Amino acid sequence: MERRDALKLTATILGGSIIGSQFFLSGCVAPPKKRSEMVTDGDVPFLDEIGETILPDTDESPGAKAAHIGAFMKTIVNECYNKAEASIFIAGFEKIEKRSMDGFGASFRSLSKEKKLSLLGQFDEETKKATSVERPHFFAMLKELTLWGYFTSEVGATEALRYNPVPGRFEGCIPYNGESAWIS
Repeated sequence: MERRDALKLTATILGGSIIGSQFFLSGCVAPPKKRSEMVTDGDVPFLDEIGETILPDTDESPGAKAAHIGAFMKTIVNECYNKAEASIFIAGFEKIEKRSMDGFGASFRSLSKEKKLSLLGQFDEETKKATSVERPHFFAMLKELTLWGYFTSEVGATEALRYNPVPGRFEGCIPYNGESAWIS
């Protein structure tokens, strides 16, 4: 075999393996999720409003909107929840919007703070009465994500909690006087 033929054969085999690898690697991509299993960018402002109703802005600390809680929920639901959990979550916040339209004749985002709180209070009562362990209530999921996202965000950790980036030694005999909890 001549050198020229050997180079052509090597280039063909190498080029085929590089170009052909795209075909094999495309099988590793996860299939796209359906709308019922995915939170979209359009849902984020709505989730921010729900989060802000659960953890409102106060004089002592900013609310859930400041922590971009809607974007956090979107990421967790889309990346971490299985199909069943994501479906429960998405159907749940669609229930909030439907009940808002039925009960108040307006979108949840346009309601007053008092009406938003009243509406979410109804769902909170339903959550307390729910008994299924296998199928969680969507509002419990919303509350958990709101608290988790808020208190692990920079805003929640540094402004709502007392933040100490380099904690000192543990002193267990210091009396508690009602101040905010520590995070480090």
